[in-house]
Amino acid sequence: MTLKTGGEWEFSPRPVQGVILPTLHFPEELLLDGQQRITSIYQVAMRGEVVETTTIKHKKIKRWFFIDIRKAIDPTVDKVDAIFSVPEDKRLKVSEKWPEGLNLTSQADEFSNLMFPICETFNWSDWQRELITYLNSNGTFGALWNEVIVPFEKQFINVFKGYSVPVISLGKATSKEAVCTVFEKVNTGGKALDAFELVTAMYAADGHKLRDDWFGDGKGKIGYAEKIAALNAIGEKKEGVLSKVDNTDFLQVISLFHTRDLRRAAIAEGKHGKELPQVTGKRAALLNLPLSAYLSYRETAFLGFQRAAKLLHMLNIFNARDLPYQTQVIPLAAILADIGKNWESVAIREKLAQWYWCGVFGELYGSAVDTRIGSDFLEVPAWFDGGSEPRTVLEANFHMDRLKTMRMRLSAAYKGVNALLMKSGAMDFRSGQKFEHTSFFDEAVDIHHIFPQKWCSVNGKDPKEFDSIVNKTPLSARTNRIIGGAAPSQYLGSLEDGYMDDPRVPKEALDNYLRSHLIDPALIRGDNYEDFFVARQMDLLDLIEHAMKKQAGKEVEDDDAWGDEAS
Repeated sequence: MTLKTGGEWEFSPRPVQGVILPTLHFPEELLLDGQQRITSIYQVAMRGEVVETTTIKHKKIKRWFFIDIRKAIDPTVDKVDAIFSVPEDKRLKVSEKWPEGLNLTSQADEFSNLMFPICETFNWSDWQRELITYLNSNGTFGALWNEVIVPFEKQFINVFKGYSVPVISLGKATSKEAVCTVFEKVNTGGKALDAFELVTAMYAADGHKLRDDWFGDGKGKIGYAEKIAALNAIGEKKEGVLSKVDNTDFLQVISLFHTRDLRRAAIAEGKHGKELPQVTGKRAALLNLPLSAYLSYRETAFLGFQRAAKLLHMLNIFNARDLPYQTQVIPLAAILADIGKNWESVAIREKLAQWYWCGVFGELYGSAVDTRIGSDFLEVPAWFDGGSEPRTVLEANFHMDRLKTMRMRLSAAYKGVNALLMKSGAMDFRSGQKFEHTSFFDEAVDIHHIFPQKWCSVNGKDPKEFDSIVNKTPLSARTNRIIGGAAPSQYLGSLEDGYMDDPRVPKEALDNYLRSHLIDPALIRGDNYEDFFVARQMDLLDLIEHAMKKQAGKEVEDDDAWGDEAS
């Protein structure tokens, strides 16, 4: 897919990788879709130099590509099996596939082995002329010409050179948003042409290298991508809770500030209602984000992500895998950047936690979130200043039966329950250790079954119930191995007796550990699955309602939602 240049908005072009332009000129068309394919074809079939590529394990290598002429015309051989590559020195060692090895260091070697260098595809006539001379010199022309060379030219060279590539050519009047929309419609299997790519090209026309800001310049400058990914990383881990934040997330935070500025300016001019610009991070807004706004707010956005990483750790969310909603990070970072040092106030953080958990357990950030992101950015800080509750808090609702259907990590609420249990002081059954950020990684903490799957299956329990979050809780990997598939009464006995070389766990202490997970010790010690399930479902509901400060649509008591850490 190409785009004609000369429209009202301008991109800074860059040549296909490997192309050296003799003179700098502005192109008539830009290649939008098909860059990877065109680059591959150019590098392999036209450039005439060794191709720099990578293995499946991302190791950098240099290769020449050839086609075995005899295999290429053999109807019993797949064309793919006729194509192969050789190292930069054009030598293949003796192997099972090449029992005698292969040396293609000279053109004569290519001719004698009948191996065609694909870099000569568009120079076939000259290569063929030299081949004819070679075959005549050793008397093999008659035997090979009609049976091998002519069929190869017809079946491979002519087919490849004559292949018609379908092209969608977009006119110069095409809008930026329309380019993205068309791209998505025609390119369902490839890489999306996201707003970041287009904004990068637009900023380049003004002399700013957005990619260097995000990815780094490879010369010592660290990009925002690496900085954000490393925020609050624990120990030897290089990536923290925000490692999945991408470049459009970053631009969206900046867009929220910019579009709010536009809205405030419109209000100052006396505009109101539908005349007011929308505060948004939608793609259309990103495509119209001026470079000046980006430069003004990029550090503000980064500050917001720094604070968001800290806040998420306070909520016992330590890695990206356990983050309930990636989308909710956008307004969270924007709000934290906007409120300044007020975020250090316990009262503000309590409200922020309430808003966050309402988004998670109300499951309001799962889809069609663009409008909600903008409204929360306006409404949550106003709420902190005494305004009315934001829509996300007002609209959030959670039903007890939802707990039975939360069975997988894909559910934001599932991850939310896990974090709330750790935040409320859940202690490991074996060690009695609370799950703070260091112990979380040191002990390989994850969500595990309380009544083991094996026991539940053997005893005829419904997997729709026993695989739900009601029967799961955060535990260390070591503790989960001790639990195995045994009945709770058995594995609790093993913990009390001291499993293998583990110290013994006193019964009273173990009961306290169980209660910290909202587990009734008497019910689990008696392997009373049914009563355990009902009781824990109610206790988890209380935990969620406390976090949301909502019970059946009503406010609950506003006590300290942050526990010891806040005080």
